[in-house]
Amino acid sequence: MSTHAKRERLLLADLLEAAGPEAPTLCGGWLTRDLAAHVVVRERRPDAAGGILIKPLAGRLERVEGEFAGKPYEELLRLIRTGPPRFSPFALKQVDEATNIVEFYVHAEDVRRAQPDWTARRLDPVFSDVLWSRLERTARVVGRKAPTGVVLRRPDGRTVVARKGAPVVTVTGEPSELLMYVYGRQSVADVQLDGEPEAVTRLNGAKELGI
Repeated sequence: MSTHAKRERLLLADLLEAAGPEAPTLCGGWLTRDLAAHVVVRERRPDAAGGILIKPLAGRLERVEGEFAGKPYEELLRLIRTGPPRFSPFALKQVDEATNIVEFYVHAEDVRRAQPDWTARRLDPVFSDVLWSRLERTARVVGRKAPTGVVLRRPDGRTVVARKGAPVVTVTGEPSELLMYVYGRQSVADVQLDGEPEAVTRLNGAKELGI
């Protein structure tokens, strides 16, 4: 049976293929080939991938990602679809599900929503609940740099605190849109914000929101 992470992996690869190697993404100045290289390095080069979280290693990560971005685009897509090598922790189903569902969902939307004619993806309720469960577990981490208090709220009323503090901004939306918002894609997330106008403005413009 296909896992959520595997499905999102293949969808990301399909979107990257359809867009081509030189298309824009929502990841800073990255083109699609840069994003593809990032995904491959994260899974296949643990000696460099540590730079994602450890700042002193960021230079090495950037160099290795640059090397991979120079590889044929078709090779990068093949490596994404193939998945990590057997010796990688990501090859374990439990690790794959725990660490890659959000990673691949957000990056797929980075490709989709950067295109001028993009259309919203309709998610089934089961997958929406999976994304919400990930948000519940990681909200305090992804919201730790927010400039205000942040409460994330689903349309059905379920909430999770991403950051304690005042003033508080309540961000309401489907789990998929809340994920895009807290991962720094505020401008394309379909959410409603409630709070003091100045606090809402600060939160919307926060470059450090998310990871």
